[in-house]
Amino acid sequence: MIAHKRTRLIGAAVLAAAVIGGVTACSGSGSGSSSSAGGTYTFWDPYPQFDATADWTKLVEECGTKAGVTIKRTGYDTSDLTSKALLAGQQGTSPDLLLVDNPVVSTLADAGILTSTAENKLSTSDIQKNILAAGQLDGKTYGVPIGANTLALYYNKAVLSAAGVDIATVKDWSSLTDALAKVTAAGKKGITFSAIGTEEGSFQFLPWFWGSGADLKHLDSSKAQQALSLWTDWVKKGYAPNSVINNTQTTSWQEFATGDFAFGENGTWQLGNVKKAGIDYGILTIPGIDGGSAPAPTGGEFMTLPVQKDTARYATSKKIAECLTSTDAFVKTDTTLSYIAPTEAAQQQQVQANPELKPWVDAVAAAKGRTSDNLGTNYPKISKELWGAVQNALSGSQSPADALKAAQTAAAAATK
Repeated sequence: MIAHKRTRLIGAAVLAAAVIGGVTACSGSGSGSSSSAGGTYTFWDPYPQFDATADWTKLVEECGTKAGVTIKRTGYDTSDLTSKALLAGQQGTSPDLLLVDNPVVSTLADAGILTSTAENKLSTSDIQKNILAAGQLDGKTYGVPIGANTLALYYNKAVLSAAGVDIATVKDWSSLTDALAKVTAAGKKGITFSAIGTEEGSFQFLPWFWGSGADLKHLDSSKAQQALSLWTDWVKKGYAPNSVINNTQTTSWQEFATGDFAFGENGTWQLGNVKKAGIDYGILTIPGIDGGSAPAPTGGEFMTLPVQKDTARYATSKKIAECLTSTDAFVKTDTTLSYIAPTEAAQQQQVQANPELKPWVDAVAAAKGRTSDNLGTNYPKISKELWGAVQNALSGSQSPADALKAAQTAAAAATK
């Protein structure tokens, strides 16, 4: 299953590296080993920040004990994990279980190193379809999401109140722009976001792109132009700072945390930080052009079972994976990682424990996988052109229409 696709692995590694750019909140470094026989099962994840005393590590060990085996867990930096997973797949030394960021699933599946849920019999019946879609390619599903994060608008109640803005009136792009105008007229700052020329820039632009009704196969559509014109006009009018062109999601957050901005586009992973900042805040799902919640991209990881030479190992790996994706495990894990669980039952428990998560549950329900629409390994190629178009338009070197037209030409050539 692996040998006939080995020539594609190097290219897949390059693509996967382009997909991840600090979009989710987990990073670091670590070391791993190949799958061992007997009572030891190997497990790689993108959480090197969790040592042997961490709740996550203990949960993994617990699930191994319940399955009657010992788990050797290794945490890698997200991009490093992808490269190592591709290499291990090529060499036939994949770990028994592999937890990877959702846009990478299609890359690994395309390289032939993951078993599908039809093969490994992992159940996905209770998983929200929009979250599950990030792990699907050519009609097959290649894992189970352990949770999801996404984007929404944090807003500063004091800044809005001082400008005479009622947040209840902000329902679409027009009313949001009106609110930004009032805030800047009152001497405060409007909105901050990340438009950097990396995957983070695409990640933050996608809610507006999709919220216009545009799709990633047609970057130069009139709807896509409306989305890019929205951001460009905000910068030109001073509703968004010029710094957005270089902002990462972290530096964008630091701007919002000053307390001077009315809105900041960011993710669930900043919930702890907004409380530390002492801001009287609220959460608004990113509006679509004519109202409603725009689809924001999903972040988060998928539990996958890589292809093994010894197929007898799958049964135990399945038990471990099922333990780690049970309702109780979802609640424990997603609370630790600031994720929203992928099932309704687990989400209900999360909201009962912390009502502040309710807006994020709504945002995740409207979210969409970046590799959805069967884009698979084409997504990184398209995303690269998209963030380039955003950069060119915001810098003023091209009009939104010209920037997107050039991006579509390049993306079409790259995805032939």
